[in-house]
Amino acid sequence: MTRVAAVQYAVGEDVGENLATALRMIERAVAEGAEVIVLPEFANHVSWYADRDHARRFAQTLDGAFVTALAAKAAEHGIHLMVNCTLLREDGRVRGSNILFGPDGTVLAVSDKQVLMGSERDHIDGAVDRVGVVDTAVGRLGLYSCMDGVIFETPRMLAVEGAQVLLNSLNSFALDEASLHVPVRAAENKVWVVAANKVGPLVPEHSIEKVASMVGVPVDRLHGAGESQIVAPDGTVVACSPRTGEAVVVADIDIALADDKSRPDGTDVIAARRPELYAALADEPVGRRAPAGAGEIRAAVLSPQDGDDIAALVAEAVGQGVDLVVLPELAAHANGLATGPASPALAPEALASMLEGTETLLVTSVLGASGAHVGIVVSAHGVQLTQPQLHRSVRHGDLPAADVAPDSPIVVHEAAWGRLAVVVGDDALYPETFRLAALADADVVAVPFTVAEPHDSDLMLLERAAENRLNLAVASRRHAEHGGGVLIGLSGDFTLWGAWENPFAGVISRPDPQHAQTAVEVAVLRPACAINRMVSRGTDVVDGRPWHLAGPLVSDASRIH
Repeated sequence: MTRVAAVQYAVGEDVGENLATALRMIERAVAEGAEVIVLPEFANHVSWYADRDHARRFAQTLDGAFVTALAAKAAEHGIHLMVNCTLLREDGRVRGSNILFGPDGTVLAVSDKQVLMGSERDHIDGAVDRVGVVDTAVGRLGLYSCMDGVIFETPRMLAVEGAQVLLNSLNSFALDEASLHVPVRAAENKVWVVAANKVGPLVPEHSIEKVASMVGVPVDRLHGAGESQIVAPDGTVVACSPRTGEAVVVADIDIALADDKSRPDGTDVIAARRPELYAALADEPVGRRAPAGAGEIRAAVLSPQDGDDIAALVAEAVGQGVDLVVLPELAAHANGLATGPASPALAPEALASMLEGTETLLVTSVLGASGAHVGIVVSAHGVQLTQPQLHRSVRHGDLPAADVAPDSPIVVHEAAWGRLAVVVGDDALYPETFRLAALADADVVAVPFTVAEPHDSDLMLLERAAENRLNLAVASRRHAEHGGGVLIGLSGDFTLWGAWENPFAGVISRPDPQHAQTAVEVAVLRPACAINRMVSRGTDVVDGRPWHLAGPLVSDASRIH
């Protein structure tokens, strides 16, 4: 077991005072037995500057007093320590950099922030290259910071390269960091995450009123949101600090647990990736195609239990005049298993007849002509789209691999109300799949699925909607332990530095899910909201991905470790 610590505290404009605070908090963590310690982002200076020259004056160097004092503290206690600060790099530019010290005080790695958030673009520059996994005496560590973890690519690259523990420094006032963006990176990659956030004002007191007005965030919300945490590979938060006040949160972790990437059926979710299909993730952004979809549609997901008459549930949903109905995967087969007998009442032709006289679209999955698992979009006129499952699943046995075009693995149906994509079965476990749907300009994604782990819906699928600005309609058979389907509609309140319909309450990108409580659950989805991907000024959650550094995501090389 290894004891790790996430440390939270406030940072001001006095670099000397900030260093003293950091050293004092490290001593607290060491006193609690921590061997690996993570400090918050921008630990040298409050993260707001008048201009680039101002930021440059307060940037640190690797041989300067701030960094060398922290190196000496790491050596004094024989710990691994990660600190983030603005750093003057070798090319003369200032970046937000994570510095990892070894137990002898040596700098083991310096990793620059890849995705800049809003006003950070005014003061510092993003990474031009990346640092991979760092092999240490305690395990394989990956470094990233704040906005790098609000979208999946940066942590995913580290996980693909074999990281066991991800160290995340944060400088965030968003409450959805702790409730979603931090723990989901553990669950989707099956790794440990140690995340340290700030408390206190994130803008100098003399400027906070002006900045609050500019950003559209109340003054009391421009404070670090705390809730520094340690998350297990299954997404469970094993330790968390309060939202306010200095804190050291520690946990004893078994790092080797992160080497098991298997789902309950035995599928290895890292080994089963299809890098050859992900090429678009490393392509230069081209922007979102217009026009946007309809303002609102009504969608229904079916969450049947064993013994339910699925055909009757379809009729009930269609009778409510919804625009979209999503059935669980392999709904026509007994218990949703490819080995079960198929129900003629749920064959595509029968489903089309149930839609006669309506504009409703229905989505489920079937065994295609080749025996492969495919999703289908059905209208009253028949099958409108066929989408193969892209990733193999152990629970599907010997179903053949999908035969898809590598340059367009996800296709979209142009509905009257917007663009509809289908993510089939366990493709929902792979963040790359939904990113491909976003890059294909989907507004709504229908997901015929089978929920099998506790955090499939409340973390992973919720994040797929948040980080891609996609409406999701997920259908799954209901299980007592893990629930059933979920409908995730986007809100128009999204972009900071812009007008919001509702008062800002601390949540930026986390949508409000509607989990299925009945066999037929109906909710409003908002295709038009998918057009807006700008989480803050200059920061697009889709086109802001670190595409130029995404080599590990599209490489055919197997996992390093």
